[in-house]
Amino acid sequence: MAFNHLPAGVHDALVPLSVTPVTDSVPMAKNHRPDRPPAEPGSRPEPGTVLDRLAAGPSRATRITHTEHLPPRAGRHAVWPDRIRPEVVAAVRTAGIEHPWAHQARAAEHALDGDSVVVATGTASGKSLAYLVPVLSTLLDGSEAPNGRGATALYLAPTKALAADQCRSVKELSQPLGTSVRAAVYDGDTPFEEREWIRQYGTYVLTNPDMLHRGILPSHPRWSSFLKALKYVVIDECHTYRGVFGSHVAQVLRRLRRLCARYGASPVFLLASATAAEPSVAARRLTGLPVVEVADDASPRGELVFALWEPPLTEMEGEKGAPVRRTATAEAADLLTDLTVQGMRSITFVRSRRGAELISVIAQERLAEIDRSLSRRVAAYRGGYLPEERRALERALHSGELLGLAATNALELGLDVSGLDAVVIAGYPGTRASLWQQAGRAGRAGQGALAVLVARDDPLDTFLVHHPEALFDQPVESTVLDPDNPYVLAPHLCAAAAELPLTEDDLSLFGPACEELLPQLEAARLLRRRTRAWHWTRRERAADLTDIRGEGGRPVQVVEAGTGRLLGTVDAGAAHTTVHEGAVHLHQGRTYLVRSLDLEDSVALVEQATPSYSTVARDTTAISVLETDTEVPWGDGRLCYGSVEVTNQVVSFLRRRLITGEVLGETKLDLPPRTLRTRAVWWTVTEDQLDAARINPEILGGALHAAEHASIGMLPLFATCDRWDIGGVSVPLHPDTLLPTVFVYDGHPGGAGFAERAFHTARDWLTATREAIASCECDAGCPSCIQSPKCGNGNEPLHKRGAVRLLTVLLRGVVEAEAGAPASRGAGAGSAAGAGRGAGSAAGPGHPGEAGSGAGPTLETGPETGLTTEAGHLTEAGPEAAHPAEASHPAEPGAEAGSPPGAEPETGTADGTEAR
Repeated sequence: MAFNHLPAGVHDALVPLSVTPVTDSVPMAKNHRPDRPPAEPGSRPEPGTVLDRLAAGPSRATRITHTEHLPPRAGRHAVWPDRIRPEVVAAVRTAGIEHPWAHQARAAEHALDGDSVVVATGTASGKSLAYLVPVLSTLLDGSEAPNGRGATALYLAPTKALAADQCRSVKELSQPLGTSVRAAVYDGDTPFEEREWIRQYGTYVLTNPDMLHRGILPSHPRWSSFLKALKYVVIDECHTYRGVFGSHVAQVLRRLRRLCARYGASPVFLLASATAAEPSVAARRLTGLPVVEVADDASPRGELVFALWEPPLTEMEGEKGAPVRRTATAEAADLLTDLTVQGMRSITFVRSRRGAELISVIAQERLAEIDRSLSRRVAAYRGGYLPEERRALERALHSGELLGLAATNALELGLDVSGLDAVVIAGYPGTRASLWQQAGRAGRAGQGALAVLVARDDPLDTFLVHHPEALFDQPVESTVLDPDNPYVLAPHLCAAAAELPLTEDDLSLFGPACEELLPQLEAARLLRRRTRAWHWTRRERAADLTDIRGEGGRPVQVVEAGTGRLLGTVDAGAAHTTVHEGAVHLHQGRTYLVRSLDLEDSVALVEQATPSYSTVARDTTAISVLETDTEVPWGDGRLCYGSVEVTNQVVSFLRRRLITGEVLGETKLDLPPRTLRTRAVWWTVTEDQLDAARINPEILGGALHAAEHASIGMLPLFATCDRWDIGGVSVPLHPDTLLPTVFVYDGHPGGAGFAERAFHTARDWLTATREAIASCECDAGCPSCIQSPKCGNGNEPLHKRGAVRLLTVLLRGVVEAEAGAPASRGAGAGSAAGAGRGAGSAAGPGHPGEAGSGAGPTLETGPETGLTTEAGHLTEAGPEAAHPAEASHPAEPGAEAGSPPGAEPETGTADGTEAR
């Protein structure tokens, strides 16, 4: 059942909706962690009542643009397979679970049959039990071997928090089994004195892909007895392994399979995934093995009330006089405060580390005005904290000492947080899969739950809260990864050769791209072929050639100058924009100023301060075409896909007043440029198309720039990416195409598959982009349509109406091309015309088209990634996981399993403008 809360005619997007409730998302299982008693019926208000209280008041009621009600669902039971040891079944019953759900029993059957299987069901559907029961049964069998360890299992989690939580669950469940199951976490936080015991005696080892890559596989002789007995590899939250990070993990798993074969083992892979499109296909690409799919969710679900919430417009004016909405950060802090006052246990998810800190601080201050004891029951949780800080927060959350938490997506991934009443999501997390994963954190004990998506002031969020069908009527996305990416594959071939000499028989395991790469690695003197095998030739550790999260080097340590105390770490690729000299840095609610950044030693010195401003880095980007792989005509224009080189440099930072966002000044920076070779999609337009769109030279740069901003904002709706995974450049005259051109590129070396997906869905993608701009109620552009707070050119120039006309003509060319209409002009004529127009246009400051060279800075909205950070993008402690997982980069091998690069934009002023 769906309700629209705005009066008819208030927004043209609120047309009659036909919303089919999502029936396979956010199930609330009654048998998850039964050791914690569920709430008594009637002890908590219904989720609809909680929402009514949040929306109380004339100004708040109109902020809810749509409410989706997902009804409760009954569960379907089954019985465990006969081959499960009776002791394990008894242990499960002792935990309060009499019968499994049907999908749990089916997954266990496949595991016992030796079939690799992926369980792709909704949040809290008992996926953990589905793989734990066959694993525990097999470990119990192995305990009867002469050495007491005839079977072992390896568990991989994308974050250390999840591995620690799962270890607690395994120990509780297996307690009746005695010492037959010896579960232990092996990661960068594991004391060295415990590591040898785990290698020699552990039967169920929980770790992360980073530690597997850097620690376990290179030291495989020390793990030989464990690997020889390895029966199962559990890959939890496998939907997070996407893009470049997922591609790296795929190659790490192939290295693991190769070493297992060397020791005579052939483990079965058990994967757990949130609801996803084609989970078996993604699991096969990840593991390199055939994988059976179990996706029929038989668990029960409590009622879920899901509200879409749009912050109101303020009296403030942004750049160029644009209307400004209240920030999602400020709005989410208010909701967290109100939920805490109501006694509701809740989590507020925010996409940035700085945002998590701000929401926590604001909520604490407002709660202190009401009841000082309540302010201590709200905290922030994010990557970059020290291990002991994270563990203390996890304990407080589990115990109920904390009522409210402002968190990055570290808590999105499976961490068992029972009894939550509500989830607030501050900004669309980038994918529908992640949205449902975050919403599913509430109601995990089977009770009803409330989820609220608070829209950020950007094109995609604005589109979604006024087009609920795009969220509730669409399936979740497919997982995109490319293990054959040469930038990913090459270092793993070196690492594999260092572990065991690489033979021709191994090449089929790593994929067809090996044959082309091996001669290049030989030429680079990384590998040497002797007789029938390739050997690693250097003294350095081959595993150190690559960072599987793509974060680009050693993390930068944030150190308090006066005391020498280590506050935390920042990913190397994000250091230029987050801890440059003069940057404002937040850590656990305290504010610091960066005194200096030493890139060579990877140290940022900070001192505590109380500035009345935030800082926002600005950068410039130039792009050149290396190779065009595919080109299709769009009328006279062209849509292309290929390889590009992007050069990015952080050049300055702005100081903005916290309350109003007023720019107090700009300070130049002297940081080195960074170069990225990646994949891109780009489109060109010709003179005739510009004439048809009534685009004259004076507005050409603004029209292209506006279309670029909006298209980047809308792409996550069509590709499994986050906005910070991609970047863009718009050029009125590009020296390689000799035409007005808009580029959108992957923010990862070698590409991540997002630009390719954009190429294949370009018509739908750019149609939605045009609609998002045209339907916005502003006059000349605002953050909800074409402005970006991260634009390196200060949102100059932008031309909203020109962008709409330009996209209209471009898309008309698609229709003509599909209808077989011949192009009216050849490429050469179009190029000449475009060159004449571009040379005469006022494209904005520093535009390379004016000089006829690609060497200078261009209008850009770079990726919010480590290597090439979107202009104006400010991160407090580096990129972190959205789509995939959150945690800081390891200070030693496996120290912190985290996210792919750029998975967390820091919004600085964008989120902090109206923080209080």
